[in-house]
Amino acid sequence: MRNLVQIVSLFCFILISTSLSAQKFGYLNSQELIQNIPEVQEANSNLEIYRQQLAKQAQDMLAKLQTKYQDLEKKQAQGEISPKQLETEAATLKQEEQKLMEYEQSSQQKILEKSESLLSPIREKIQSAIDDVAAENGFTYIFDSGMGFVLYADSSTDVSDLVKAKLGL
Repeated sequence: MRNLVQIVSLFCFILISTSLSAQKFGYLNSQELIQNIPEVQEANSNLEIYRQQLAKQAQDMLAKLQTKYQDLEKKQAQGEISPKQLETEAATLKQEEQKLMEYEQSSQQKILEKSESLLSPIREKIQSAIDDVAAENGFTYIFDSGMGFVLYADSSTDVSDLVKAKLGL
């Protein structure tokens, strides 16, 4: 029985080591790769412009709201408004304040959606290039050293230049 366990263990070890030696590994630094793609820089620029537009609208809304609060305080100080009118207008301003907060939250969501719509095709293009390089060169795995998961890799297994060439960089 003990011999059978040893034989099975030896067979498994040989099988695993044989299958591992047949695999080819490569790596690249995705962060470095992304920085070299002109479309990414353009998308980031467009995203920043969009973010600034939304922020400007929020600032305009805030300025109008602050003016309305100041006008209401002025009316109250001068006795031009009854307590009932003050209460009604204050409630209206609170609603506008709530709308402003909702706008700011929706703006963040819009920025995320815009980012996804701009960067998703670029990520797909990069992934397609990596897939092509892997298939053409027989790589079983390609790791991302930019994510900090590769602790050591022989520089001869760096596929960054192959992927850059596929992307036309």
